[in-house]
Parts: sequence; C-alpha cells; structure tokens
Amino acid sequence: MAMKRLTRQRKAVLDVVQKARNHPDAAWIYQEVRKIVPSISLGTVYRTLEALVSEGQIAVLARAGEATRYDANPVPHHHLICERCGEIVDLEVELPDLLAPARAAYPELTIHEAKVEFRGLCPACRQTLRS
Repeated sequence: MAMKRLTRQRKAVLDVVQKARNHPDAAWIYQEVRKIVPSISLGTVYRTLEALVSEGQIAVLARAGEATRYDANPVPHHHLICERCGEIVDLEVELPDLLAPARAAYPELTIHEAKVEFRGLCPACRQTLRS
C-alpha cells in the first residue's frame, strides 16, 4: 500500500507510538496525541493506526481478551509478558523454524505464521523481588 501524506495528526500519532516504551493501546495513544493536537478525534487515531499498520510502519499486538496494542518496531520479533505487572518487553532472539514441522504434521491446514510469547518478569519486577 502506498504511504499516505504525513499530516500533522498522522505525524503526531506516529511520534507517540515510536516514543512509547510500553506498547500502548489506542486509548493511551489518543490521550498522548491530544496533548499535541487537541482537536484530534479517537476515530482519527484508530484510522491512522490502521493505516500505519497496513503500511508496515508499526506492528499490532493482539491478545485475546485484551485491548489491541501497538509496537513501534515492525520487524518480526518476540515479546516477554511480565507475569507480575503485564509489561511487554521486546526480545530479539533467533528461534528454530516452527512452521515447517507444524505444516508437515497438519497438511490439511494452511498455517501462515507462528508466534512465540515468553512469560517471566520484567527488570523492575525482578528487582522488586530481589529487594
């Protein structure tokens, strides 16, 4: 998809997502963008996020039962979910090919991707437990 024009609103949404370290949801992004562009609507934020995802500028993190979150790093990578506070931490680790064995075991399925989610403690929670 061709990249849309970089309007003030669009730039503000992209900047907020890129500066966030918390893999924010749309509501948080909206509150932050309103500090820059007070007149922006929640609908505009949602449409802008959808466009940025479809253009590959940001990634979406969808987990069942939770608000969709956005990741400024669109390059495929994994995440650790803190079991204590819920923080999402980016992990850049190489894993063995998970698709080939799954496709071989289930030829009747069309498998597009495998996602690995690590669980553990973020640095802050780990430190708290050590204290």
